[in-house]
Amino acid sequence: MESKRQQKFARLIQKDLADIFQREVKDIFKTHFVTITNVKVTPDLGIAYVYLSILAASDKQAVVDIAEDNNKMIRQVLARKIKNQVRAIPELRFFLDDTSDYVQKMDELFDNLDIPPSSNNEGDEETS
Repeated sequence: MESKRQQKFARLIQKDLADIFQREVKDIFKTHFVTITNVKVTPDLGIAYVYLSILAASDKQAVVDIAEDNNKMIRQVLARKIKNQVRAIPELRFFLDDTSDYVQKMDELFDNLDIPPSSNNEGDEETS
């Protein structure tokens, strides 16, 4: 379980990285819409695991690889934004967040279930 300190730090990283992705480094992702769905940090706040959700991309892992290739530049921009709020800038590691794909798959499974209607013969008795 994450401490309050880790949670606050993760929220700060998530908010600032979302702003960075939206405004400052959007050209590296070209036409892909990238959002940061979650950030988890290690107890020593040295590593931030950043989960990305990617829309309008046929190869989502390639977009994550683009983020990894530009990791140094993204971290430098992040450092400029949060340098007065934190002691050390964490190392960033990017991962694909496949939660939406999982939800879509589960919805399809539930939609394809064939559940016969239950007979309510036992509950139809009149009470007098």
